[in-house]
Amino acid sequence: MNEQKEVLDLGPFFHGTKVQLNLGDLLEAQNRSNYQDKKSNYIYFTATLEAAKWGAELAAGNAQERIYIVEPQGEFENDPNLTDKRFPGNPTRSYRSKSPLKIIAELGNWERHSDEEIDHMLSSLKSLREQGKDVIID
Repeated sequence: MNEQKEVLDLGPFFHGTKVQLNLGDLLEAQNRSNYQDKKSNYIYFTATLEAAKWGAELAAGNAQERIYIVEPQGEFENDPNLTDKRFPGNPTRSYRSKSPLKIIAELGNWERHSDEEIDHMLSSLKSLREQGKDVIID
C-alpha cells in the first residue's frame, strides 16, 4: 500500500540569513546555527516574508541581511520552537527539515523592521539567554 503524506504548505518558502549564497546552492542541516554557537540538526524556513525578515535581521554576524526563496528537497515538519511554544497552529508558517533546501532566487528588495523593533527583539532574546530560556528544540 502506497501511503501519501499530507503536504503541510505549498509555499513559496523563504530563508532569512546573513550568509551569501548562490542560485542552486543547497542549504543543509548540520551547519552552524544562525542563532546559537552550535551545529543545527535541521534547516529552518518559512512561508511568510515577515518571519523570513526576522530570520535575516536576527541572524548572527554583521554581513548584509538576505532573504532567499528556497525549495525543500525532502519532507519537512512544523517548527516546534514556534508552533508548540509561541504560536499554536503555526500562523508564522515556520518549518524545519533534515533534507536540503535549494536556493532558487534571492529577494532583491524588502522592507526591514525599524531599528527600534530589531533592537527590542535583540534585547528580549538577550534577556531569555541570560535566564537560560533560549533553548532551541533541535
